[in-house]
Amino acid sequence: MAAAEAAAVVSSSLVADAALVPETAETAAATAATSPATARTGSEAMVSKAALANKLLSLSGVFAVHKPKGPTSAELLNRLKEKLLAEAGMPSSEWTKRKKQTLKIGHGGTLDSAARGVLVVGIGRGTKMLTSMLSGSKRYVAIGELGKATDTLDSTGKVTEEKPYDKITQEDIEGILQKFTGNIMQVPPLYSALKKDGQRLSTLMKRGEAVEAKPARPVTVYSLSLQRFQPPFFTLDVECGGGFYIRSLVSDIGKELSSCANVLELTRTKQGPFTLEEHALPEDRWTIDDIAQSLAHCSSLLPAESAPKKSKPEEPNEHILSCEYITLNEKKGDDDAIKTC
Repeated sequence: MAAAEAAAVVSSSLVADAALVPETAETAAATAATSPATARTGSEAMVSKAALANKLLSLSGVFAVHKPKGPTSAELLNRLKEKLLAEAGMPSSEWTKRKKQTLKIGHGGTLDSAARGVLVVGIGRGTKMLTSMLSGSKRYVAIGELGKATDTLDSTGKVTEEKPYDKITQEDIEGILQKFTGNIMQVPPLYSALKKDGQRLSTLMKRGEAVEAKPARPVTVYSLSLQRFQPPFFTLDVECGGGFYIRSLVSDIGKELSSCANVLELTRTKQGPFTLEEHALPEDRWTIDDIAQSLAHCSSLLPAESAPKKSKPEEPNEHILSCEYITLNEKKGDDDAIKTC
């Protein structure tokens, strides 16, 4: 939910299936003589895998997936990559090298592991469009819990303080929301990807090292409303810009009410033009064909000048797929890192 401060690049390689290597005349003849039916089946499988590999490498654009609770955004991206490579028959170290092609895939805006919702993904030339996802608007539904403060500002952390909340009314909460709307100043959480001396604050905190809070910085809240209040729980609908922390918002609301609060549940319902209900692909639809269809559908949501150009069709031979993780940083935040692999 906010961007990192330094750029890092790590590369690895995955190699395409030796089954994609064209057969020699001698090998083909020997195979056909031994078992014509087997030769035809093997040939058909080879063509099918080659077609899938070429289709995967030709994918280019931006789409959205549904991130569940549990995995980090980076872990989810790895899972997506592995599913696509497995479908194309590419993830084996025994496969041979011939023509190098780069499969680039990344996300444009991290969600905490405890959060769920829209995760925007760029593939091919679409990874170059992800920077706009960081600064664009995002929408969240957050359930806060009054009366408890935690070190992480959400339910995954240790309780650090408890205060009464029984006298807080719905009108009290609605009455203070205007203070958190518009262009405001916000102090980011200590448990975040913001860095000190090249290391994440969250990593330093987990080691038990003393960490000073980062200074307040300008952020934007476009809309903020109370959807439900059933003490001690309250539900907020928030639309905000890049670099904004929902955890800090909920904590600050608790303090403003002379109590304390933490985030119990968090769902990103929209990022840029992508919505959870209409555009986010569930994991059972993480296939080459489904993503190709989603790219075609989602291309109409983006400005024409931002749409990635079509790449030239690839020759049907085997590929080495190199994977890169690139973190692009935004001055405003820490969790909205773009991951490209």
